[in-house]
Amino acid sequence: MSATEAVSVRVLDREYTVGVAPGEREGLMAAARLLDSRMREIRGSNRMAAVDRVAVLAALNLAHELQQVGDVQLHGDRAVSESLAALHRKLDALDAEAR
Repeated sequence: MSATEAVSVRVLDREYTVGVAPGEREGLMAAARLLDSRMREIRGSNRMAAVDRVAVLAALNLAHELQQVGDVQLHGDRAVSESLAALHRKLDALDAEAR
């Protein structure tokens, strides 16, 4: 069983304690800062906005961005795979010619 470290983060003026694996503290802190920033943007000047609504909207925005990054990476992976397949076909053709 791996040990976890308790880390306190503040998001939209509320404190949360989260357990993280050793070495993941900085990543969690960065994620908390990003989430806090997004939630503050969404809440804007409307201090009366329900925190759960702000949290869901921030989560949806971040999930959408993550999905877009994944789609771009998948497209890039496909392009690399297609290029490699084309190179393999060329090498096979050159090998066949050399025989």
